[in-house]
Amino acid sequence: MLRRYPDAGEPLACEPLTKGLLNHGYRVSTTRGAYFLKHHLDKHHLDDATGDRATIVRQHRATQRLQSLGVPVAPPLTDTEGDTVTVIEGRCYALHPWVDGLHRVGAELTTAQSRRLGALLGAVHTGLEQVMGPGSGLPPRPGHGSPDPADTFELIDELLAAARGLRPRDAFDELAVHRLVERRALLEQHAHRRPPTPDGPATGWVHGDFHPLNLLYRGADPVAIVDWDRLGVQPRAEEAVRAAAIFFVRPAGELDLEKVRAYARAYRRAAGAGAAELAAAVHRVWWERLNDFWILRWRYRLHDRRADPQFPAVSALAVWWTREYEAVGEAFTE
Repeated sequence: MLRRYPDAGEPLACEPLTKGLLNHGYRVSTTRGAYFLKHHLDKHHLDDATGDRATIVRQHRATQRLQSLGVPVAPPLTDTEGDTVTVIEGRCYALHPWVDGLHRVGAELTTAQSRRLGALLGAVHTGLEQVMGPGSGLPPRPGHGSPDPADTFELIDELLAAARGLRPRDAFDELAVHRLVERRALLEQHAHRRPPTPDGPATGWVHGDFHPLNLLYRGADPVAIVDWDRLGVQPRAEEAVRAAAIFFVRPAGELDLEKVRAYARAYRRAAGAGAAELAAAVHRVWWERLNDFWILRWRYRLHDRRADPQFPAVSALAVWWTREYEAVGEAFTE
């Protein structure tokens, strides 16, 4: 790999990174410094790496253009052939400069820093529209329709059977059973509030996975937005709401609405998004959370427990958000 980057120096060490759930990355130390080597996993199960490569190249070009606009990103290095993607035995790799920085959750951010976070995401969305073109003429990614509660009820029954059938059950399984029963009751009560499919004007290019593990800080300042694998066309305000629900959730499952308010105001100004657009996004993401059990699907279907620590706060948030629906909506729109 490094032979393609003669200026990178001779390899000294290669250490796998453990942060993140879906990516394979390595810190590569050489005689010239440190680099981030990313193995782009084949998330779409493509047999031909060429198709995946074209998607990755598009992501790389987007970050290169965003950097020219002043957005803090870390585009990949270009090899001797002018390429940013290396395919080795059908696997795609890219070499990035190493960025020293820390991940920071919302509890670590001041109100002013929360405001800056919202402005940053707004700059990402307007910047992507500039470098990629308007997204309204392109179809959103598949699976964008709002969840059908009938499907969710079937999933709840399946997950309940799995959790109740374990012997012995641990504290996580007991909490899962409690939350599943609780959520079924909430869905029965609110099934009539399923949102319609969104219309085109709110759709644009988005990062697709904007959360604390994909943003690096140096001190108080964001220095790099990383992991652009989910770059795509989506309702942009929904990304803003999803990000806030991750950054600003407290361990007990409540949102820090003061910080959400500062963040949302800055986002609306930077992105040119109106209150109506945010209100619709809040409703759709609330509904999405009410129907979502991805952590339990990982645990009981895939026997993958890496996301288990997130479940207490995530599952409590759906309940709290339903109870405080009006207050949450006001924080994003006022």
